[in-house]
Amino acid sequence: MAHGNKVLVGQSGGPTAAINASLAGVFSTASSLGLDVIGMRYGIQGLLDGRTVRLSHYLSRPLDAKFLRMTPASWLGSCRYKLPDVEQDDAPYRQLMDIFCELGVGSVLYIGGNDSMDTIHKLSLYGDAVGSPIRFVGVPKTIDNDLVGTDHTPGFGSAAKFIATTMAEVARDSDVYDLKSVTFVEIMGRDAGWLAGSACLAGTSESPCPDLVLLPEAPVTEDQLIERLSTLLGEKNTVVVAVSEGLRRPDGTLMCEQWERAADGSRLDAFGHVASLSGTSRYLASVVRSELGCKTRAVELSTLQRCASHIASATDLDEAFRQGGAGVLAASDGRTGVMCALERMTNHPYVVESVLADVHEVANKARPVPRDWIAEDGMGVTSRFEDYARPLIGGEVSQVYIDGIPRHIESL
Repeated sequence: MAHGNKVLVGQSGGPTAAINASLAGVFSTASSLGLDVIGMRYGIQGLLDGRTVRLSHYLSRPLDAKFLRMTPASWLGSCRYKLPDVEQDDAPYRQLMDIFCELGVGSVLYIGGNDSMDTIHKLSLYGDAVGSPIRFVGVPKTIDNDLVGTDHTPGFGSAAKFIATTMAEVARDSDVYDLKSVTFVEIMGRDAGWLAGSACLAGTSESPCPDLVLLPEAPVTEDQLIERLSTLLGEKNTVVVAVSEGLRRPDGTLMCEQWERAADGSRLDAFGHVASLSGTSRYLASVVRSELGCKTRAVELSTLQRCASHIASATDLDEAFRQGGAGVLAASDGRTGVMCALERMTNHPYVVESVLADVHEVANKARPVPRDWIAEDGMGVTSRFEDYARPLIGGEVSQVYIDGIPRHIESL
């Protein structure tokens, strides 16, 4: 089967503040090896429609790659396209292989999370089955930090830095008035509580913040929460709670379900996930206000968690850039069906190394927060969580400002 040496790269799933740093790493490393890089517009779905761009046309100046590295969201565009099982429908696979050959592609890199690794998993299996020499490599990203096979994922550190910073600021604001109040800060996390847990980084040993952290991995009832909040309000005026959007009751139902049904019902994406979870903080604020009679507030961080590049973690962007480059090197070495991963060597000092994980062991799996990293009562996280997360938010990015606003690369 004919093939070439061009690198084809796409971005998929929800964006992060670091996903373009990985793309910059792909471009930089491939260019250093004399390889041309072609970008998929809007992921695999756009590729099937014939939408591609040659990155060198848009990244011709040295500053372009720097701006790309510091630009949030998915510069190439994203999608949530699920490849069918090849046994049921192999037409998309045959079409993609034809496109790869027409473009002269030798390797395909896909930057994304769980669902993107599913795409690499399926493409590499099909490639092996038809004897294709094309290499398929996954480059991880997800603010959810729930990929297995890696210590953490690029994108999480920057989101965690924003969450912790915002949590500290919200806590200050909530404590202005001399009255009893509870503030719920709703944080992304459909099934895993890594993001909500990172709110613990807002506090210090002398002044913990927030007061409670509620994760999907530790279900609670409204009554249990009311009892705990009542105790806390007997000790202090202001209580701040970090709550994951995916918080559940012990019976498995989502706290936001009641609120969602009252709005527009649940919606599923192509991978069968609830496409939009929101309302957990508003629902809990309503319950607490009714039961305890105190002032309540609901704050939803929403998409700011994944696009706040103005407070990105330098560690996160550096690692994302290196992982993009590692993907190119892996493909150049003939590796396929792998995902670039990070292995933590030491925590003090913090040192990680790039390794390769079998993408077939990664796809369609999710890594929860370990139970022994969650407080015994399920309403907080332990020092082990903080020790794990703290190094990932380290370092500040030196932004380029024009007229007082950070400069990003122009959209395609």
